[in-house]
Amino acid sequence: MPRLSEAIAALDALWPPGSAEAWDAVGTVCGDPDQQVSRVLFAVDPVQEVVDEAVKLGADLLVTHHPLYLRGTTTVAASTFKGRVVHTLIKNDIALHVAHTNADRADPGVSDALAGALDLRVVRPLVPDPADPEGRRGLGRVCELDHPVTVREFAARAAERLPATAQGIRVAGDPEAVVRTVAVSGGSGDSLFADVRAAGVDAFLTADLRHHPASEFMADGTHSPLALLDAAHWATEWPWCELAAAQLDEISDRHGWDLRVHVSKTVTDPWNSHSPSPGAPN
Repeated sequence: MPRLSEAIAALDALWPPGSAEAWDAVGTVCGDPDQQVSRVLFAVDPVQEVVDEAVKLGADLLVTHHPLYLRGTTTVAASTFKGRVVHTLIKNDIALHVAHTNADRADPGVSDALAGALDLRVVRPLVPDPADPEGRRGLGRVCELDHPVTVREFAARAAERLPATAQGIRVAGDPEAVVRTVAVSGGSGDSLFADVRAAGVDAFLTADLRHHPASEFMADGTHSPLALLDAAHWATEWPWCELAAAQLDEISDRHGWDLRVHVSKTVTDPWNSHSPSPGAPN
């Protein structure tokens, strides 16, 4: 079995911490570098429900996409939500490691996993990483479909292929428009609207699309019509957990570590029900 420090070194090689955004908080949150690791759990969110799952599983390491502490803290008291998470982890000798925007930029990364879940062929990054001479790393992905479909059909595909959430898939644009090329970005994506326009795609699938940016984007008549598909944040990033687990499995086999790697299927999307408005469009 590897030590935690060895497992973390392997994860940092997949998702270098230095490639994370300056505002991000990635890396190891807690854990003894010398402890042995035999079982690993991947999840999107480091919330108590997932930590309890790691305890029940007997995991030594929990790897999440979202940071536990993104803006700093002055307390880890167990009376606080995040403090309770830390106490549970330490009491059960479970390390927590975070790969966030460094996993977004990686090759393969979060958006590659999203494209794979939707059966799309990745062409290039939406926003290439200037530090990558091969032009494979970066934020988002520009993709092609095997054959053209309508926006309605592509939305149905996304609703079927991505993990089920109360939100499902919201669509802006002509449902019968033809889609041949798609930009995808796991997680919040409306900061990438200018890059999506420049990519010349037919549709953009992402999450957390806000009213005003989306409204202004759709009202811009100087560009060709482009459909927006808004999925749940958690659902667009969960496929990365399966990709990351497979990558660690391969590393474990190569090093003879005999790690047992698991993916949490706990739905941590905060929205748990949906009541459609009477007469709302389908």
